Amino acid sequence: QVQLVESGGGSVQAGGSLRLSCVASGALTRRYCMVWFRQRPGMEREGIALTPAGGGERYGDAVVGRATISRDNARNTVYLQLNDLNPEDTATYYCGTDLIAWCDGLNTASAYKYWGQGTQVTVSS
Repeated sequence: QVQLVESGGGSVQAGGSLRLSCVASGALTRRYCMVWFRQRPGMEREGIALTPAGGGERYGDAVVGRATISRDNARNTVYLQLNDLNPEDTATYYCGTDLIAWCDGLNTASAYKYWGQGTQVTVSS
């Protein structure tokens, strides 16, 4: 069983940046696809970024060019760097995995079984 703990959220002004962290225990993240989704109030969970175990990244349309997903295998941690934030980025951000090496896209959160508790990002104009 894997446990995921996100951190790094907060309140920032438009144009600012944040780096979110996801620390895993119970499983080695380097072996698995890791994803970031977000959920805005009243909306379904939305795919933001993914990275398969073999490397590479994919980003959701809402953040392409403004987000970077990365891993620190020594710390068993996955990061999400968010730049040029705007109020529409206000959401709870979650990291997730299905404990398999390949990713099942960013279209649906139900493709991934394990999630953290989320970290809140609030962007003011």
